[in-house]
Amino acid sequence: MATLVWDYLREYENERADILDAVEKVFASGRLVLGESVQGFEEEFAAYHGLPHCVGVDNGTNAIVLGLQAIGVKPGDEVITVSNTAAPTVLAIDAVGATPVFVDVHEDNYLMDVSKVEAAITDRTTCLLPVHLYGQCVDMAPLQAIADKHGLAVFEDCAQAHGARHHGKPAGTFGKAAAFSFYPTKVLGAYGDGGATVTADDETDARLRRLRYYGMEKVYYVVETPGHNSRLDEVQAEILRRKLTRLDDYVAGRQAVAARYAEGLGDTELVLPKVEEGNTHVYYVYVVRHPKRDEIIERLKAYDIHLNISYPWPVHTMTGFAHLGYQKGQLPVTEELAHQIFSLPMYPSLPVGVQDKVISAIREVLDSLS
Repeated sequence: MATLVWDYLREYENERADILDAVEKVFASGRLVLGESVQGFEEEFAAYHGLPHCVGVDNGTNAIVLGLQAIGVKPGDEVITVSNTAAPTVLAIDAVGATPVFVDVHEDNYLMDVSKVEAAITDRTTCLLPVHLYGQCVDMAPLQAIADKHGLAVFEDCAQAHGARHHGKPAGTFGKAAAFSFYPTKVLGAYGDGGATVTADDETDARLRRLRYYGMEKVYYVVETPGHNSRLDEVQAEILRRKLTRLDDYVAGRQAVAARYAEGLGDTELVLPKVEEGNTHVYYVYVVRHPKRDEIIERLKAYDIHLNISYPWPVHTMTGFAHLGYQKGQLPVTEELAHQIFSLPMYPSLPVGVQDKVISAIREVLDSLS
């Protein structure tokens, strides 16, 4: 059987009875949209983060779009973020009519280089958008200090950081609001699309609830402010409620896989993930680095191991964002990483035997290249 970066079938086998019971509960409830399951998940996910509010939406991209709108980001504003991220981060900024402004990342942890942020601020900047990439958090204290100094909002992209902590605080609890994705591959994944935005601010919560439901609030069919049709599905919400009770176990499983990789590959030429001081890394993906990345990936196919790259094309180099005017060389670390990073198989139910197969194959390939 081919070895892939992600697979849910073993997890489904283990959790099948609970997942199908969740579906049956919703179908038998008489309420298929914005019912008890969405409300229950919102309350439980907010409580997991120690926050008063969570608003479930249809996907992680819209969790950012609605979140940015709810905190007041508007057309013509600038939002500072990174190019080493999944394109939806930047598409969401574009969707609200704002302009993404990119800063480079650290070479060792691939996260936003906060020391670059202040120089990128202009009189149009209204928001700083850190991406807690691959499963660990950006250094938030200096970023928040910059935001406070310049009167800017901080909005966290936590699509890859469910359960991650930074100096003991959960990802998503540092800024004005934060977005999560529940795409199936995520640390907390649904069986389809889903997303949520969390906040401690009452007014932001109220705006989010209007925005996800056409802009309606007090009277059905009366739009108070133009909004979206962006509701978390009731079935997915009930599945997520069940899986949320196992989130810490999923994280522990991922950390165990990461530890095995570190033990088996720590003495090789691969650059393994660096966990920053104060961070709890949840290993959404296990990203390694090597200058001969493409050759390694190609040779591993002979072992029926098929790996992924997160991400091979920095957002600022994509033709869809050519209008932003970035030139090659403006984000040198991001651009270099795009040619060297790749992801090893990572999910909690990854069998030990498969991990050992991957480790052995990589060691053989590296030996053949030396």
